[in-house]
Amino acid sequence: MFQYKRNQSLFGGAFTTAELIFHAVVRNIRSQHSNAVIAIIINIIQTILIVTVFYFILSLMGTRVAKIRGEFILFLLSGVFLFLTHIKSVKAIAGAGSGNNPMMLHSPMNRMVMLLASAFGTFYTQLASILIILFGYSMAIAPLEVQDPGGAFAMLVLAWFTGCAVGLVLLALQPWFPRVSGILSTVYRRLNMVFSGKMFVANALGGFMLTMFAWNPLFHIIDQCRGFVFRNYFPRNTNWEYALCVGIVLTLIGLMAEFYTRKQVSNSWNARR
Repeated sequence: MFQYKRNQSLFGGAFTTAELIFHAVVRNIRSQHSNAVIAIIINIIQTILIVTVFYFILSLMGTRVAKIRGEFILFLLSGVFLFLTHIKSVKAIAGAGSGNNPMMLHSPMNRMVMLLASAFGTFYTQLASILIILFGYSMAIAPLEVQDPGGAFAMLVLAWFTGCAVGLVLLALQPWFPRVSGILSTVYRRLNMVFSGKMFVANALGGFMLTMFAWNPLFHIIDQCRGFVFRNYFPRNTNWEYALCVGIVLTLIGLMAEFYTRKQVSNSWNARR
């Protein structure tokens, strides 16, 4: 009845882990709704509502605030898509659960599989929603032309990666400072409503205003993405290398902190929450 499964080769271990991650991703997506298709539809509706709100706000402010010659709706979508991907990645990883989660009691399951499932589940949902929205708009309203789709997709991946990195640091802090971690997560997501730069471009900001936004890796990612999306925009005040370096550093810090926390974890910590 109780058996310990041991893989005889490296390839077998990799295949078993990949299969476990796949099932964990499916479970993660279905946790949002019993029907995975409905979960994606809900995400699409949320994205469309946010784009609609920003469309009316920028329409009242005047579309010249965009400072880009091109499709205005594509300007909005390029900012909102990356913003939602980043924010939802932070929320998913930061809320992935503690090391004494009941799922950890099952033999094949481990902490890394749970984190990868949360990360890939979020990315899958966001990518499917983005493709459906772009396809629907191009077919029903007007074709959308992206100057460099490969570069734009790379910025989407980078927004997801940096969001997972931030969430990983917050997750490592959660067992030690549960309330502080929750507050920091909320504050970070609220700050990105303003400092992500999804409603304007970096080239239009002065020196003082630029210093207020330059700390945020998402600000650099969104601005660089618009350089790949639009033919007539060349981002001069941002660079994607900064966001990549921040993501790598935060990932290393988060993994080291998570490893140390996992060694100290105890069921008695739940009593402090």
